[in-house]
Amino acid sequence: MSKKKKERKKDKKKEKKRDKRQKHSKSSEGYIMETIRNVADLRVVMHRNERPIYFISATNFNLIGIDEWVRNFKFVSYIDCFDGRHPNVFVPSEIPHAEFESIEDINNYLLQHKEVIDYITKRGGRAVATFLMFDESTEEICKELGIEVWFPKAKLRQRCDNKMETVRIGNKAGVPSVPNTLAPARTYEELLSSAKKAGIGNDLVVQTAFGDSGHTTFFIASEEDYNRHAAEISAEDEVKIMKRIKCRGATMEACTTGSGTLVGPLLTEVVGQPALTPYKGGWCGNEIFPGAFSEKIRAKARDMAYRFGNQLREEGYRGYFDLDFLIDVEDNEVYLGELNPRICGASSMTNHAAFAYADAPLFLFHLMEFSGIDYKIDVEELNNRWARKEFIDSWSQVVIKSTEDLVDIVTHAPSSGIYRMASDGSVSYDRFDYHRQAIESEQEAFFLRITGPGDYRYEGADLGILITRGRVMDDEFELNERASNWIKGIKRLYASKPLTEIQREDAPEAGSFKIL
Repeated sequence: MSKKKKERKKDKKKEKKRDKRQKHSKSSEGYIMETIRNVADLRVVMHRNERPIYFISATNFNLIGIDEWVRNFKFVSYIDCFDGRHPNVFVPSEIPHAEFESIEDINNYLLQHKEVIDYITKRGGRAVATFLMFDESTEEICKELGIEVWFPKAKLRQRCDNKMETVRIGNKAGVPSVPNTLAPARTYEELLSSAKKAGIGNDLVVQTAFGDSGHTTFFIASEEDYNRHAAEISAEDEVKIMKRIKCRGATMEACTTGSGTLVGPLLTEVVGQPALTPYKGGWCGNEIFPGAFSEKIRAKARDMAYRFGNQLREEGYRGYFDLDFLIDVEDNEVYLGELNPRICGASSMTNHAAFAYADAPLFLFHLMEFSGIDYKIDVEELNNRWARKEFIDSWSQVVIKSTEDLVDIVTHAPSSGIYRMASDGSVSYDRFDYHRQAIESEQEAFFLRITGPGDYRYEGADLGILITRGRVMDDEFELNERASNWIKGIKRLYASKPLTEIQREDAPEAGSFKIL
């Protein structure tokens, strides 16, 4: 080989070495890292992110606090929970619109609002949108606006969200549901016939394909029970018919990535508490604390979530999801309950758990998955570390709904912020803050107001979310005295007036859709 060829070869080797050293470079979008190899890399990328990322929803509740981990992350909300005092929440002025029937309707309204379009345009950059819920219309509006949606397609999410499909995906992954059969139940006789063939008895739980917080879950032990819900059940081509078990609810969020499925902590579920919700079986909060479950149950749930997430990847889904589990109190068997192919109400807990502060919130791995940046992370190492008890601290949240069977208009509502409980159990406003970490003890709580002055208050309306240190349930999984005092105290801070005849015509019906 000639001397010149040797020199050229040596120069090329030097260039390759220099390229490897220069992993970080500037582009039109700011700081870029070629490959994310660990949590430190991920945190640096998010800390120096220059691409505008938005969470567009009714409120910022589900991803509260993520703006402090991700630069240029903003919330576009319909409800002004903070009275204009949150620096990263943008709420446009109210304009005439058709009556909302879903969260998707709210998001589509926001995306077509001139003030929102102007706000996103003024901030510049290639905008990214994240949502709690969205549909194909949302995707089309985003496409027209040049906004990229960082979630799997709505059509895929809809398919996976179907409770029947969840059972089938779980079966493929070896993740069992409560003994069940999937069949039509157009009459009570047909329901019993299907249950008999499946060997699951006649004390049953029936679920339709979609719905949440107990709205489409029916407990059927007699023909009278069936007839009460016949219109909803008989209208479906297929329903999930389950053996009724005595169980505790639990939930676990995870994120399926190209390196495998990352699994968060197992949370208890506050379900069907009459002080919080009018819906039997309806979700109304969560707890996280080290002794909530035995290590055997926690390990089984983690394994189930890991396998389910890997199967979701095979189905074409990627990113953040949530699994509800049912734990049989008789034998501690763990069953798959439901899939939420998205962020959900538990996300505000998962992304503030101790592991998130030690490493990174789970949602940052979702953003990584859609960022277009190459990554190779050690999922096994992270899952093993997050499973340790020291990565679980003690927090609770409850969603306070209006439980009375009436409709009125709110004249006064408690502001979002930090509240304090006195020794007699009374509750009062202490100071403004939008950080839950500002809560100093179990005598304080953060309240995020949803229903405010001028809003209708109706049965099932979300009044707000209360977040506190420590537990809100006792060992029998009933609300403890402290939680009861908090709920009563917050509700007492609401005042209302009756409707006029004109207002009554526009008032929402009881059981209107939830926004969380």
